[in-house]
Amino acid sequence: MSVIVVSGTDTGLGKTVFAAMLTAALGAVYWKPVQAGTEDGTDAATVARLAGVARERILPEAYVLSQPLSPHRSAELDGVEIDADALELPEPRPDGRPLVVEGAGGLMVPLTRRTLFIDVFARWGAPVVLCARTALGTINHTLLSVEALRTRGVPLKGIAFIGGAMPDSERTIVEFAGVRRLGRLPWLEEITADGLRRAFARNFDPADFLMATDA
Repeated sequence: MSVIVVSGTDTGLGKTVFAAMLTAALGAVYWKPVQAGTEDGTDAATVARLAGVARERILPEAYVLSQPLSPHRSAELDGVEIDADALELPEPRPDGRPLVVEGAGGLMVPLTRRTLFIDVFARWGAPVVLCARTALGTINHTLLSVEALRTRGVPLKGIAFIGGAMPDSERTIVEFAGVRRLGRLPWLEEITADGLRRAFARNFDPADFLMATDA
């Protein structure tokens, strides 16, 4: 089974929309192991709606926490103890569908007082797609994120940009980091399953997500 972990340079950049697009485009199964914040619904429900996929292709979360905070703090407020060591990738599916796994916030978000999300990614050894917003500061944030992944030996499939076109910033990042530019998801006037499929077809190549990773 092909596993793709979707993470980001920070929170609120459109990572869940990207994960929905990727899930639909690859005919994948989606899993959000830790959901922090439920007032506006869950990311799993959002992906099911935006990707237009059956609910059986949305795996249940390992933890659902009520507050939209870092998981370690949200868990503390809910009186929940997250067992980071017990978070394991699901078993391969008989149908061979890829698995898209979405982290919570950025790479260095704490799951507990002792474990960051990136530590779990390193243990899994699955390749990461790093989502980066095209905005001021993205060069610094993205290069730091790439360095953090490489320091821990996490395979990096490439960078997916989200937002308006910033050709020089995108070029600068991929040249300094020496990584693959996977494409850019532009801002969409209306986010629908059909709109995301069209955006993927115009801006991405599915083969880039299924081929070998960069170092």
